[in-house]
Amino acid sequence: MTAVIELAAATKSYPGGVSALRGVDVRIDQGELVAIVGPSGSGKSTLLNLIGTLDRATSGTVRVAGYDVGGLTDARLSALRARHIGFVFQQFHLAPGRDAVANVADGLLYAGVPAKQRRDRAREALGRVGLGHRLAHTPEELSGGEKQRVAIARALVGEPGLLLADEPTGALDTASGEVVMNLIHALNASGTTICVITHDTEIAGRLPRRVGLRDGEIVYDTRAAVTTP
Repeated sequence: MTAVIELAAATKSYPGGVSALRGVDVRIDQGELVAIVGPSGSGKSTLLNLIGTLDRATSGTVRVAGYDVGGLTDARLSALRARHIGFVFQQFHLAPGRDAVANVADGLLYAGVPAKQRRDRAREALGRVGLGHRLAHTPEELSGGEKQRVAIARALVGEPGLLLADEPTGALDTASGEVVMNLIHALNASGTTICVITHDTEIAGRLPRRVGLRDGEIVYDTRAAVTTP
């Protein structure tokens, strides 16, 4: 299998002696669907930031899509994110007053894609998440679940190999959360590697692999329980 994410002895420390991550080793292969789970303060967000190349490790190695991110300039990190990584957050971060197509097309602003092609690809991405009938609606006209699906379409419009979903159901009611999780499973089935960062053990329990964090350390990884001949 091809590794999409590899962390080796990765640490992240902050001034004042605060260690957010302590010697983390984890590998996530192409096509996996993984929950990174733990309580508040466990290091989940820090791990997300390292995997998403939004922050750099204090020590150790972080490789994403085959690149050692510690050796990349900020410009090359931005290019890596644009080509390989999509982000979905608990708060949808949609631009008010702009329709769904415009919000999704914004995901291609830094990819050098012409305006018409951005909008065409945005329509396709919205159709992929079941919102082909809501293209002209603004965030104010959408439900919470629909807003999250627009956010997922924006993350997918650049066709990234890796999707990072940070508490994707945290701001949703149960029914809307179910729709979003079903969509995440469907996207994974189509080949997208997905990491879901969550404190919700019920959400995590529905995913095929779970990596548990506590106090900046991995305390369990269900992949370790799987052996191959």
